[in-house]
Amino acid sequence: MKWRVGESKRLRIFIAALIVYGVIVVVRLMYIQLWQHEELTKLAKENWDREIPFQEQRGDIADRHGEVIVTNELAPTLYFMRSQNKDVASVARQLAPILKVDEAKLLEKLQRPAYLTKLAPEAKNLSVEQITQIQQLQIDGLYSGVDYVRTYPYGTLLSRLIGFTGSDTQGLAGIEYAYDDVLTGNASAIRLFTDAQGKKMEQTEDEWRQGEAGATVELTVDLALQQIIENELEQAMVMYDADQALALAMNPKTGEILGIASHPTYDPAQYASVDSSIYNRNLPVFMTYEPGSTFKIITLSAAIEEKVVDLKDEFYDKGYTMVEDARLRCWKREGHGHQNFLEVVENSCNPGFVELGRRLGPEKLLAYIHDFGFGEKTGSTIAGEASGILFKPEAFGPVESATTAFGQGVSVTPIQQVQAVAAVINGGTLYEPYIVSRIVGSNGKVLKENKPRAKKRVVSEETSKIVREALESVVANGSGRQAYRDGLRVGGKTGTAQKVENGRYKDGDYIVSFIGFAPANDPEILIYVAVDSPKSHLQFGSVIAAPIVGHILEEAAPILKLPYATDQLEKKFVWGDEETERMPNFVNMTVEEVTKQFYNYHIHWYGDGDRIESQLPAPGQLIKQDDAIHLYLTN
Repeated sequence: MKWRVGESKRLRIFIAALIVYGVIVVVRLMYIQLWQHEELTKLAKENWDREIPFQEQRGDIADRHGEVIVTNELAPTLYFMRSQNKDVASVARQLAPILKVDEAKLLEKLQRPAYLTKLAPEAKNLSVEQITQIQQLQIDGLYSGVDYVRTYPYGTLLSRLIGFTGSDTQGLAGIEYAYDDVLTGNASAIRLFTDAQGKKMEQTEDEWRQGEAGATVELTVDLALQQIIENELEQAMVMYDADQALALAMNPKTGEILGIASHPTYDPAQYASVDSSIYNRNLPVFMTYEPGSTFKIITLSAAIEEKVVDLKDEFYDKGYTMVEDARLRCWKREGHGHQNFLEVVENSCNPGFVELGRRLGPEKLLAYIHDFGFGEKTGSTIAGEASGILFKPEAFGPVESATTAFGQGVSVTPIQQVQAVAAVINGGTLYEPYIVSRIVGSNGKVLKENKPRAKKRVVSEETSKIVREALESVVANGSGRQAYRDGLRVGGKTGTAQKVENGRYKDGDYIVSFIGFAPANDPEILIYVAVDSPKSHLQFGSVIAAPIVGHILEEAAPILKLPYATDQLEKKFVWGDEETERMPNFVNMTVEEVTKQFYNYHIHWYGDGDRIESQLPAPGQLIKQDDAIHLYLTN
């Protein structure tokens, strides 16, 4: 009886434990079904799913006003899931003639071990006709996904800055590469659910995963100004049979790059057909060379800042100077004769600038050169920027100091020169150049915005004012006269630098340049142009580069709303110039009063009456003495 009682007790305990276990199992199942169902289903689907990507649009690249420079075009693309079609050879055989590609190469791609193969570039950006033909074949495992290709509404414009993307829309050069992470969106996708063998699970419906488009990169560039610059460079390349040419425009008050160009250029949509030396070299930041006389602006600024020269009341009359037994001549072999130091600047007299360098001394001159940002990258963030080459302090002796004072023996980049001259003319503050204005997300939210960044003060406001006036005089009276534009106060400096090869100067091979700004009294734009190895023409910056900058400034004036100047310096007349004069004011004069006076103009009369109501050109404009004028009459 005791045994039976003990056995019964154990049985009750076992039954109770079984009931408790059953309750736990039921509760656990209820918990899984009610609370963990979605999470476990998600984990299961992640083991089953295969995605067909639907690429979201890559972000646009736009100018400072939001004008689109680079955007996207729909490009349907094929994807192949090998596990769903074992007859890969048949797939290649059917697709090759439609895609117009080599069957063997297509088969090689189709046989890759990946679960899903993107057939790009062979089957990207398909035409409607191709898509229709492929759909009619009904090939198992072949899917069509949404993709995009980059399109360029302005063709080759800004190509060396913008760069390009590969067949997978990944940035490979330029802005496309540098800002690839923000331009690239998160792809949408159709989620297909398959078993371990890759076969579609019919009991599970396909799902859609929503992605996000890339952000827009807005540049500081003004597209209208950029078109003017590129047109001028294109004409210069043809006119002078040049090897290459470059231009850089900046707002000197902020460091914003308003235009940047390199020629020869290329079509970013056809980058594979271009020599890599073209698309990998953005000349305004990549190219280094001896600057020539444009560098004299730095020597001049340092000399004025250190008060070692009086431009108007000190004189210089040597055609050459001796430095440690080395004879350094002026570009004008016989010299310029007796001249004050303002005329030294106007005439770009090398011995005069050697004298300024001597007064500064090697240490101080080199210190100013470093302060102006030479010898290091500007921080522009433009890909491929070089640092240039300066003398080391221990190697900067009297001869090196003398040649550097007039821009020979040092190697700089165009963007360094523009950064430095901007500081000279803007009141003395060195700003960091920048090319990206802001980055805007696909939802319209500003993700990043760049602002002007002042690095340091390099010269005083007073020095800046004196240099601006001297450089305006260079354009009115000196070597920069071909950049003169009536009604627009222009300042600037020419440069003619002999090219160096294997440590020796090349005879007859030059880089000619001009750096100019306007308005000279309150600069809003600074432009540097250099033409490499111009041929069949006099190789001087004053003859080739100065008129190019003058044309750009003239056409930029209405875009930037630069004021018409009535107080500019009159252009000095020299032999060979066309004779000009200011247009008289004929308004309110009578026909008889005009005809009684002797004028060389060809006068065209319009309307009836005896009194002049209006005229073209306007009073005060500069005209040639034999120009035609138009007078409009009223009663």
